[in-house]
Amino acid sequence: MHNYICKTCGVQYEATLHEPTSCSICKEERQYVSSKGQSWTTLEAMVESGNYKTEVSVEEENLYRVQTSPSFGIGQTAYLVKGKGYNVLWDCVTYIDEGTIKAIQQLGGIDAIALSHPHYYSTQVEWAETFDAALYIHEDDKKWVTRMSERIVFWSGDTLELSEGVVLQRIGGHFKGGTILEWKEGSQQQGVLLCGDIVRIVADREWVSFMYSYPNFIPLPGATVERIAQRMKELHFNRIYDAFNRVIKEDAAESVQRSAKRYVDALNGVLFQT
Repeated sequence: MHNYICKTCGVQYEATLHEPTSCSICKEERQYVSSKGQSWTTLEAMVESGNYKTEVSVEEENLYRVQTSPSFGIGQTAYLVKGKGYNVLWDCVTYIDEGTIKAIQQLGGIDAIALSHPHYYSTQVEWAETFDAALYIHEDDKKWVTRMSERIVFWSGDTLELSEGVVLQRIGGHFKGGTILEWKEGSQQQGVLLCGDIVRIVADREWVSFMYSYPNFIPLPGATVERIAQRMKELHFNRIYDAFNRVIKEDAAESVQRSAKRYVDALNGVLFQT
């Protein structure tokens, strides 16, 4: 019996004798099945290959980047937030080994793991069991969980404070349960948002965007983006990190609002003529 991992998205499944016939995450229209076909691996095989390394590095005070090299699956970055005696891993990556475990233990371990949306569930149960951590997923995305665990907490509503100044905010959009993390103590008390790609920073680092599907270029409705922007007005932040090492370091709240307006104007045909 093996907990097989989809090579395209990096999500791990319940233990089975044989490889699953398909990946429910990749077959859905927000993701994709590789043009080379469905393929599988296991965490044990990845470790034995010696090809991968997940490193933990400082991003700013009390914030650490957790990233796998070479890139695997979707290639997202996770983040470790060191709170007041309470460490939170934001999102997850597939590869974990003894080196990764040792690096995180030196930072005080992990008390909770919080997920933005199903594309980054990866080997979340492995991480939760390794660090004896609770695993927080919004109940609206429960159907996408491919490996169940008693450690999973399916939370409800729009806000959940994990510890002082570390708050999960469900804003929807990319997925119905799409969640971001508000870290009020970050950036010298100015506030940091960790957004996965629920809010995606674009190439010039001055704007953000919002999508139903990034690989398949399916936009969100204008009304949904307006709702997200209104919701984000309530949050305390000056800086944003997304899942792919992009950062808006200053005035991120203003960037979100003007980006939402540009997005909606483009959908409504008032931004440009072409």
